[in-house]
Amino acid sequence: MKRNLSTVLVLGLVLAFLIGPFLIIIAASLSAGNSLAFPPQGLSLKWVAKVFTVESFRESFATSMFLAVFGTLAALALGVPAAYALNRYRLPFSETVRTVVSAPIIVPGIIVGLALLRYLVIPAGVPVILALFCAHTALVLPYAVRVVSASLGNLRSDIEEAAVLLGCTRSGAFFRVVLPNIRGGILAAFILGFVTSFNQVPVSLFLSGPGVRTLPIDMLGYMEINYDPSVAALSALLAFMSIGIVFIAERFLGFSRYV
Repeated sequence: MKRNLSTVLVLGLVLAFLIGPFLIIIAASLSAGNSLAFPPQGLSLKWVAKVFTVESFRESFATSMFLAVFGTLAALALGVPAAYALNRYRLPFSETVRTVVSAPIIVPGIIVGLALLRYLVIPAGVPVILALFCAHTALVLPYAVRVVSASLGNLRSDIEEAAVLLGCTRSGAFFRVVLPNIRGGILAAFILGFVTSFNQVPVSLFLSGPGVRTLPIDMLGYMEINYDPSVAALSALLAFMSIGIVFIAERFLGFSRYV
């Protein structure tokens, strides 16, 4: 009995630690006051409504959506063939390649952002949006390779060989047999990459420029001037969006099987 009580207590503390900040942000976003505070000064939805009226939020949201969607698609276009080659062929230095591919998530984002700014944007004069696109693609690539590799690991290779023996070309077997069977892993990789890219801060902080900022960076800039609950309201909306995406992915794709 005491063991069960201690287990429940520890579980409650862990849940409070994980969910507590989220609940505080939701409560602060519903405040009727004019400054960000907790506990809230009354209840109101006016700050939630204000989020949709701030022009900079709309523009930075569009930028973040562009980078998250197309950066993840570009990462998948590179990551799916890479994962296939690493899983189906005995390549020299394959483990080294896996380590190099994983570098963007091993190296701190601040270092990645500073290096790209110093050695790509400034000397080469690369446009800000292009630098952000390349950076987000590189940051999402490790997730694409790892998740698709996990999906390929669950697919028997003899199915593909049977298609080749029946007259299908190697590329035809890949598109007709392999891709349909790993589409769940690819979709899971896309969702994970989308959420990761959309919420990226350290790299975007270095590469954002005048007129081109992602939503998290725009929120930081907004808080330097305005300290009202609209940032809390936007944070709550983004959290609900991320939770909804992951919940749908888990419900229909079995997201936890790949990550």
